[in-house]
Amino acid sequence: MRSRVTMVFAVVAVLLGGVLLVPTAYARLSNGDSSGGGGGAASVAAPSPTPPPPPTLAAGPVSVSFKGEFFSWALLERETGKISGSPNMTATSSTESMIKAWIVADYLRQLGDKEPTEALKKASVLAIRDSNDAAANKVYAAAGGSYKTPPNGQPGPVIQRAIKICGLTDTKRGNVPKYEGWWSFTRMSPRDAARLGDCIASGKAAGPKWTEWVLSEMSKVRGTTADKDQKADSGGGRWGIIDGLPKSITAQGPVSMKNGWTRLYYDGNWHVNCLAVTDKWSLAVMMRYPIRSSLDYGAQACASVATQLVTPQPGAALKVPQPAEAL
Repeated sequence: MRSRVTMVFAVVAVLLGGVLLVPTAYARLSNGDSSGGGGGAASVAAPSPTPPPPPTLAAGPVSVSFKGEFFSWALLERETGKISGSPNMTATSSTESMIKAWIVADYLRQLGDKEPTEALKKASVLAIRDSNDAAANKVYAAAGGSYKTPPNGQPGPVIQRAIKICGLTDTKRGNVPKYEGWWSFTRMSPRDAARLGDCIASGKAAGPKWTEWVLSEMSKVRGTTADKDQKADSGGGRWGIIDGLPKSITAQGPVSMKNGWTRLYYDGNWHVNCLAVTDKWSLAVMMRYPIRSSLDYGAQACASVATQLVTPQPGAALKVPQPAEAL
């Protein structure tokens, strides 16, 4: 049998100008056996496939069935600095408690290598983990904040530093009469909120000594949307974006977050904001919708945005290149 195959190859060699072409298939038939006098060629192992990169959040289409006055989101991919989002990602809404992460970071950065007092360190923990208003007010005052109406239409010094240090372009002081100087009424866009998350994670906000501490506290936010976790001056804030992330992402490392949420009767809306940041991305979702809806409504909208931005999508089929059609 092998002599016949050799004869066929010899004929082919003559037709091709005398060069003997030995296909891989024949090399495999010979099994590398030199005892037959042929000296078959060894087969070459195919290279191992490169494992796909771990799932992350990346720019992509988002569709949320939302009924309300305002809905917007922005994603900052931290490796490239690319920002994508909804068409209105530069529009603003009140920050509510989302800004507390900056207030704490701003205060601690000003300390440098010094330690805060025990009372202010505890207040910083409560402001982030439990979104405690009284604690946030103490830290805000220590950072140089004031509730007086800022002059010349400008935000107060704490917010001005956020604009300067984090490169914010859409952030403004509150425009609700008698509350212009309040941190919770600061107007910020989702684009700026995503920048703020990146600013905290990069170390610009809290400085080299305190950045990891702030991110760690943000990863320990606790409490749900349930009524039992919502109190007069604090509330459970572990919901939203974190609920939309698959385990394949949360298992990569801590997700730092700070949400903001308030029923505001002057306009009849919930003001709900979600902010989350990792070493790869920073995502912000902001909205206003009627008070008759629940806090869960906003939390689910934030989760939906995060889920739709997961790349690759869980269960997505691996695309295998198809062979070209024979000519």
